[in-house]
Amino acid sequence: MILILTAPDDVHADAAEVELRRRGETWVRFDPADVPARASLSVAVRDGRLTRTLVRHPDPSDPGADPAARQVVDLDAVTAVWFRRPGNPVAPAHLGDPYARYVAEESRQFVGDVWETLAEVPTLPAPRPVVLRAQQKVRQLQLAVRLGFDVPATVVGNDPAAVLDLFGHTGGRLIAKQVGLTDIGNELMRFTEPVTHRDIGHVDGVRHCPFIAQARVPKQVELRVTVVGDRVFTAAIDSQRSNHARHDWRRQDGRNTPLSPYDLPADVAARCVALTRALGLCYGALDLIVTPDGRYVYIEINPSGQYLWVEEETGLPITAAVVDLLTGVASTTGAAA
Repeated sequence: MILILTAPDDVHADAAEVELRRRGETWVRFDPADVPARASLSVAVRDGRLTRTLVRHPDPSDPGADPAARQVVDLDAVTAVWFRRPGNPVAPAHLGDPYARYVAEESRQFVGDVWETLAEVPTLPAPRPVVLRAQQKVRQLQLAVRLGFDVPATVVGNDPAAVLDLFGHTGGRLIAKQVGLTDIGNELMRFTEPVTHRDIGHVDGVRHCPFIAQARVPKQVELRVTVVGDRVFTAAIDSQRSNHARHDWRRQDGRNTPLSPYDLPADVAARCVALTRALGLCYGALDLIVTPDGRYVYIEINPSGQYLWVEEETGLPITAAVVDLLTGVASTTGAAA
């Protein structure tokens, strides 16, 4: 039985379920945010054996739900785990602070502990502590340099002098982006933006929050490279056709920023697989830039990066490759550095 940990509205899991159903596989989809309000999780040790059980309770907001009905899932039967986009546990609605915060945090720690006991089965993209470590941008840069990627001149931190030095080194051709994956509201989300001379006039403000400053790389096209096990799926993003997307392809729209399959050179593809493995992952979504003079420049890797949009636009069979990993058709081996 495959355990898919994700939110109810995850279209990637929806697509994977279609493929799993087609193959006749068994799976359970569960959002950890349901603990403890809508689900119970328990671990027991008896007679020298550890057992793990998940119980889903009827939805109390559904007037037609049978209060006696519940679904019991034996987690000892799990053969693979996919940490897609799991939510964090939420306290029952009737609790107020500080009790709600206490319950949510206790539940979060317990649920994470339980998932760690499943680490003996294949885990996509990796066990949670490995994923959290793999998200660290500075460590990614360290490994990318070590593996021979072409990496732009970069400064990460909150030292105004270091940013000024890089600004001079690049002749003023800098971009800025956020260090982490902080999500505290769309109004504070930072896209990649050019650093202007006006920005440099306020460079002292850098000391108040770390960020990434990087040499602006000329672009022919941008690449989204999705690594699934040993397989590499590459799509070219023609971001330079759109004024909105030219600095950050996440602002793309399908009409003005088309995607197409791309034949990535074997040595670059091998380096992408090597970086994914070095981070202890069996899945990773890398962003590269192809320069007008043909260089392949590394930007970053996301251990939980979205891929369905690439598949739908290009026809690359990424979902099938993910299901291959979950069902044991392909190896999920990752070696942490």
